[in-house]
Amino acid sequence: MEAQAQGLLETEPLQGRDEDVVASADFSSMLSEEEKQELKAELVQLEDEITTLRQVLSAKERHLVEIKQKLGMNLMNELKQNFSKSWHDMQTTTAYKKTHETLSHAGQKATAAFSNVGTAISKKFGDMRNSPTFKSFEERVETTVTSLKTKVGGTNHSGGSFEEVLSSTAHASAQSSASGPRRAEEELQC
Repeated sequence: MEAQAQGLLETEPLQGRDEDVVASADFSSMLSEEEKQELKAELVQLEDEITTLRQVLSAKERHLVEIKQKLGMNLMNELKQNFSKSWHDMQTTTAYKKTHETLSHAGQKATAAFSNVGTAISKKFGDMRNSPTFKSFEERVETTVTSLKTKVGGTNHSGGSFEEVLSSTAHASAQSSASGPRRAEEELQC
């Protein structure tokens, strides 16, 4: 019995299945004729009020549109303003600020790391160029180019820089390939 009393005193709103039960119940048999007439009059009055409120709302909406048109406000401007305000509101949130700071810090670290890698690579190339092995290779190339120039008929016997030697070698090998690729290979092996 206590459960029945508790069910009658519930203050929670009706759920979907509860609404179906209420809709299917026939309360008209419990009402007197006088109560039915009062409810019908109230129903007509509520419907009239709703119609009036809809008309007033419609008139106010038209008036709003007219004022916006006079002020030069249109849908696009409103959307831009709403977007700008939303973007500003989002940027002022602590989550956005923390994320922005974290990404900014990560970007700075990545930039520093790439800079360090570039510096390390440059240093390695510099060290490699100054190594005895590279110097020995460079001297061999210069000697080979000088001998090729002499054999091919070049008149310039200066050593030059490594880049000049490489370009001279490419030029000389192009000339020697015209005279025969086999002969140029034999000369390079000397």
